[in-house]
Amino acid sequence: MKPGLPTAMERPHFIGIGGAGMSGIAKILAQRGAQVAGSDSRGDSETAEALRAHGATVHGGHAAGNLAADSTCVVVSSAIRADNPELARAAELGIPVVHRSDALAALMDGLRPIAVAGTHGKTTTTSMLAVSLSALGLDPSYAIGGDLDAPGSNAHHGEGDIFVAEADESDRTFHKYTPQVAIILNAELDHHANYASIDEIYESFETFVGKVVPGGTLVVAHGQEGAAEIARRAAGREGLTVVTYGEDEGADVRITKITPRGLTSEVTVVLDGRMLTFTVSVPGRHYAHNAVAALAAGVALGIPAHNLASALGKYTGVKRRLQLKGEAAGVQVIDSYAHHPTEMTADLEAIRGAAGDSRILVVFQPHLFSRTQELGKEMGASLALADASLVLDIYPAREDPIPGVTSELIISAARAAGADVTAEHDKAAVADAIAGMAKPGDLVLTMGAGDVTDLGPAILARLSS
Repeated sequence: MKPGLPTAMERPHFIGIGGAGMSGIAKILAQRGAQVAGSDSRGDSETAEALRAHGATVHGGHAAGNLAADSTCVVVSSAIRADNPELARAAELGIPVVHRSDALAALMDGLRPIAVAGTHGKTTTTSMLAVSLSALGLDPSYAIGGDLDAPGSNAHHGEGDIFVAEADESDRTFHKYTPQVAIILNAELDHHANYASIDEIYESFETFVGKVVPGGTLVVAHGQEGAAEIARRAAGREGLTVVTYGEDEGADVRITKITPRGLTSEVTVVLDGRMLTFTVSVPGRHYAHNAVAALAAGVALGIPAHNLASALGKYTGVKRRLQLKGEAAGVQVIDSYAHHPTEMTADLEAIRGAAGDSRILVVFQPHLFSRTQELGKEMGASLALADASLVLDIYPAREDPIPGVTSELIISAARAAGADVTAEHDKAAVADAIAGMAKPGDLVLTMGAGDVTDLGPAILARLSS
């Protein structure tokens, strides 16, 4: 076995192995020599096939019989319900249950971790670091919440000493990590099932900052209210260097210019008194800030700024983050994972900047009843940035319905903000509806964290016909 494989994970079984976070950890363990097995509701998915290519055993569906008696541990995420039959079987067999955050923390042990946290932008920033460090020949290990360019490309076991990880604040599991460099992109009220107030969010991020190893660095956004509050709380902590980035005068790494160039941007920063200009191959101010956060983190690990700035230009995007799915009949179809109002606004502003005089048509699928209940009005206001929108029913994910909480909360708010919005309860009808609306030159944006991403190919096929 390759070094760095924890003994308890020699034969791990993953419940929900096809999930974005779970599949990455499973892949790294397989690459380190573990005998990986697991189950997923979609045993025939591209992610499952990618894991099988690395020697993993992937069962379709959940059943007690999927769990081998000689498994050394069972890995779960917060999405796994207590009544899962494989979890019950693990209890019967006395097999230890490990949360995926503990498994990821174990994989980082002995390396130099960069942990990327923040209410929005984690996957993009983590991906930018993974791609740029790889381009420099540093061969980092990484675990990302989305695929770079192909199924299963969300993780890698590298021979280098850097580990880049997306640190999930949604359920406080990012408290398990002890990074050398921590990035906090922003801190806003979200994840309403686990946080009752913004103060709880701040306290959670403060705990995360407290896990940075002595002599480590906190890279934090300057000018974002929540991140600034975390920076204030971290100020003066012994053994911690705080580096801020942003467009304000007081930022340590100051962004002086962001120039849109179609679906790319040119970014100029001042770092340690020197000016650097580099290209970010995705559009929008939000993504430019993510790239500068990645730059600051890499410099904190001793990587020359000019080398890293050049390497950041190798990043061409990650699936579901303003990903161009294709073009048909003169209409481009783009996919966005945005599901929080801040993300929605950032992506729509980015597309608007790249679209010129073209119309933007959005197919939006709200994600979670709790998020819609708390932020539905703000989601509606964001949709006013589009020329027209279809709003689908709420994607429930792990949640049960909340009485009275439907997509109508968003639609009403959008109309009040002057938006052209139509409710669409039948996903199968979306392709026809968009084909009836779209004209050559338009941009169609499928938006949301659920299965709305599956509609892109159907829309393209309908446009083609």
